[in-house]
This record gives sequence, structure tokens and C-alpha cells, in this order.
Amino acid sequence: MSLTHNFSHFLFKIETFFHHHHQFTIFIHPHLQTLKRSNFSSISGHNKTNMNGTDTKPNTHLPKKPKLSQTLISDSEIQFEFSHHDSNIARINNGSFGSCPQSIISAHQSWQLKFLRQPDHFYFNGLQKGILESRLVIKSLVNADHVDEISIVDNATTAAAIVLQSVSWAFSQGKFKEGDGAVMLHYAYGAVKKSVEAYVTRAGGYVIEVQLPFPVASVSEIVDEFRKALERGKRNGRKVRLAVIDHITSMPSVVIPVKELVKICREEGVDQVFIDAAHGIGCVDVDVKEIGADFYTSNLHKWFFCPPSVAFLYCRKSSNVNDLHHPVVSHEYGNGLAIESAWIGTRDYSAQLVVPQVLDFVNRFEGGIQGIKKRNHDVVVEMGEMLAKAWGTHIGCPPEMCASMIMVGLPACLGISSDSDTLKLRTHLRDNFSIEVPIYYRAPKNGEVNLVTGYARISHQVYNKLSEYYKFRDAINQLVHDKFTCALLK
Repeated sequence: MSLTHNFSHFLFKIETFFHHHHQFTIFIHPHLQTLKRSNFSSISGHNKTNMNGTDTKPNTHLPKKPKLSQTLISDSEIQFEFSHHDSNIARINNGSFGSCPQSIISAHQSWQLKFLRQPDHFYFNGLQKGILESRLVIKSLVNADHVDEISIVDNATTAAAIVLQSVSWAFSQGKFKEGDGAVMLHYAYGAVKKSVEAYVTRAGGYVIEVQLPFPVASVSEIVDEFRKALERGKRNGRKVRLAVIDHITSMPSVVIPVKELVKICREEGVDQVFIDAAHGIGCVDVDVKEIGADFYTSNLHKWFFCPPSVAFLYCRKSSNVNDLHHPVVSHEYGNGLAIESAWIGTRDYSAQLVVPQVLDFVNRFEGGIQGIKKRNHDVVVEMGEMLAKAWGTHIGCPPEMCASMIMVGLPACLGISSDSDTLKLRTHLRDNFSIEVPIYYRAPKNGEVNLVTGYARISHQVYNKLSEYYKFRDAINQLVHDKFTCALLK
């Protein structure tokens, strides 16, 4: 290792140390007020006005484009940031759990220690201010009008429960009639489907699933199927009260034209639109005002480098829905969703407090978050097309309909014939080839033969190496050469 590299690494460590050590002045974000630890005691933990940022004008609004770092992160620093990853595993599955760099892990642990050292001081003088700072950063990232529209929650599943709980109450209170509809995509995330069942179906709502094609050839296919589902929902005089729309479906992974679908919902009189964008921030462009939905949620631990788990829920102020509450009721009930969510009892809030430091990390990359998204997209498309060519298959959608993940058809001779087969093959790849990648089963329709029934969902994030995708290619080729089929797996 060169002397230059050692010195660069030393400076990087010093920078991280100064950034997080409690004895020094820290800059939460270049565009936020500089804070000294000694000043925390002047801020009351129960200051509701402060929590919403309404009496601190210098901190209420961040610029839309945060200033990027003048010193770009180097390849060696990227390797150091993710050196805690298992180097033996080809981890081409960032989409499931995300990834957290070493400097953010350090910041995360620093917040944890602040609480453990002196919990009362942390609760009364640090927690609410820290959460407000994170909400301000998120507000700027998604172009919300006001910080009041941003609540921080555990994950997108919690956000879905908040919205769907409100819908359930509307049914029980007679605002919605039994048999009124809720529209959701057939490929909606499994946990959200269960939430719709628990909150909407049990309350008397009628759920209509949009039957999306896969593989998908164009945006128009999705738009057409969505219109058909709305027509079904409005039959016999029923009203469609809610549309649940994924921004990026999980399995199979496809970017959904949310702006177009929200516009259709407005034209067709759908009461509320909820965008489930678990993969949104850091993966696709998110401008909540442009999208126009009533609610929008995204995890920050999947593609925005936060530790698990943290997400935000945007609730449009102009929406006529105001009966929103966190499903865990605690002392702040009735003070607004953002305040309720900021304290749901004693727990570890540290993942919610590192958002400003994560933005600083992201801005060390060329082009910031936009640059990361573009490079991830370009590489994952290139690798997806390479794999499809090597296996004689195809990708699951046009490149413009994928973000940092893409579906790649697996050779039909692997004999993937059920969801169970996908889990067994995934385990086989992990245990025998050290490859982590999710597999999707696409059931053949009537009359289809010699069809690709298995698709791998590959991801690309800044830590990935091209060699990991070639390792995956070679593993599948080896299985084909050995005449392997899923039927051989117990």
C-alpha cells in the first residue's frame, strides 16, 4: 500500500473522527445551523413548535440541491466504507436490506452511546431536535412544501399501516360505504397486501387487483390494466376510495409510471392515492409535488445508506385526510403524526438521527444522489443484458422501466416450477456458490411452452464489483452444464 494511500486513509479517518466526536463542534449539514453540544440544553424536549420547525426560520427550509463535497470519495475509501461486508459473498441483492457504510455505522453508534450515557439528557435535549433535522433533510430531498408533511417511521410497512388504518376508520365511521373499493397492484409487496386485508377488507372494503403483465414491454401496458381495474372498482355504483400504487414493484422489479397513474386517479375521482415506494429514495427521482399523491413512503435504509430501519411518510397538507395516527399510541397522541411518530416509547431512535450525515456521505460521490442513481442504473442494465445474452434469455422490462434493479431470465432447463423452487435455488446458490440473489417464479399461462419461468433480480450499489455478476453467470452456466434441475433439490 502506497504512502499516498496511507495518508489519504489517515485523513479520511481523522475527518470521520472530528465529524462524530462529541467534544468538537459538529456540522449536522452544510446548510443547517452549526450546533455545539453545549447548546443542546437550551432546547426543550417538549417544544412542539420547535419540533415542527415553525419558530426556527433559518432551519425550516433547505435548498433543493445541497452543496456537493469538493473532495470526491476515492475507490479505496469506498472499499473501506463497506469493508465489513462478507468479502466471500457476491452480494448482488442490495434491494432486500440495503447497505450502510462504515462512517454511518460510526455515527449510528455515536447516537446510541449518547442515549446510553445519559438517557434523560438525550431525551429532553437532543432527540427531538435530531429528528427535526432529519425531517428537514428529507423534506428537501423529496421537494415537500413543509416539514409538517414529513413523518419518520420504522419502515414502509409501518407507513402503510398508518394510511390503511385511517381508511379502516373511514369505513367504520360510515364515511365510506361497505363495498366501496381499494385498488392495488397484483405485484404489490406481500406485507402491504396483508395490511390491506387486515385494515380494508375486514372493514368492508372491496379490493381490486391490477393484473400487470410480466415480462412487461411498455408503460402503456401498465396504464391500460390500471384503467381496467378502476372500471371494475366502479361497477354497480361503487366508489374507489383508495389506490395503493408501488413506485418500484419488489418482485418482479419494475418502475411504475406513478405520475400517470395518479393523474388517472384524479380524473376518475379516487379519494386517496398512496404511493408505496419502499425502494424509492436513492433509486428513482422523487418529487412528491410532481407525483401529486396524497401519501408517499420510502425506506431510507435500502438505497439511501441509512442503518436499518428508517423510512419517511409524506402526507400532503392539502389532502382532506387528517385522521392519521401512528398505530403505536403513546404520550404524543393527538399532537400530529410527525410528533406522534417521533416518540412511540423507549426504543432505539438512532437510525432516524443519522440522515444528515448520510446526505453528507452521498454528496461525496460525483453528482451526489443523482450521480449514484445514474451509475447504478447504467451498470445494472449492462450486467443484466450481459447475463441474458450468456444464458440465451431476456430481461424482464425495457431498460427505462428499471432503476438500480433488473430482472433477468434464467435458463428454462433449470426447471423452476414453483415459488418453493425459487427459494431452494436461491439457497443452493448461497451455500454452494457464495452468491446472494433473489429468484422470482413466473407461472406459465395456458398454452405457453418452453417458457422462461425463473427470473433473477440483480441489484447494483456503489460497493458492487463487475466480477460478482460474472461469478453469477458462471455459476448458472455450471449448473446448466451439470444438467442440474430444481427437482434435484430436497
